[in-house]
Amino acid sequence: MTSEVTEAPVQVIAVSPADTLRWVKPDLLTRLLPFAIVVAAAWFIWRPAWLGISVGDLRWQLGFGLAGLPLMFVLATLLQLPLSRRRGALRVGSGPDVVLEAGFYLLNGPLEEGFFRGLVQGGLGLLLGAPAGFLIGTAGYVLYHRLGGWTWADVAATALAGIPLGLAFWLLPGPPSLLGVSLAHVGATCGFLGPGPYLLRRLRLI
Repeated sequence: MTSEVTEAPVQVIAVSPADTLRWVKPDLLTRLLPFAIVVAAAWFIWRPAWLGISVGDLRWQLGFGLAGLPLMFVLATLLQLPLSRRRGALRVGSGPDVVLEAGFYLLNGPLEEGFFRGLVQGGLGLLLGAPAGFLIGTAGYVLYHRLGGWTWADVAATALAGIPLGLAFWLLPGPPSLLGVSLAHVGATCGFLGPGPYLLRRLRLI
């Protein structure tokens, strides 16, 4: 007697540009704008080096960012395969929607990095020491995704980006910089949402 293991089907939820704009518009005002305001305020008031508003050591920053962007894109895209099967659904946009989402994530990545890596990790690193800044900044970054209604499995998956990005901000040679981690962050987000799921659908993996 033989037994077969079947995988649960994944419901593909079609997403249009109008669907994306319905959440992007309020998200810009209630999340990204406050991030931008507090990071900009810290920069204009104190001009602290720990905030990372500099190119740092450009060779290291570009090396990490340009390698991390495609690598994290691929890994995050592949990670959606088991996670989408676990949750039973995956949101997949049309071509125009993917362009819209990618543009939004180009803005989202640097602003999230500015807040969690620059302000939280950098600021607390100055006050409590770099290890404490890394741990608190990374934990805050991971757990705050739960506020967006993400499942705990998806929230945990963000640690796979948050940990290496936090380590890179802390340990890359040269002055602190958000450049490299922002590039890699954009790759991870575009792999997990928007372009990544679109690619999985086009390749008939979902």
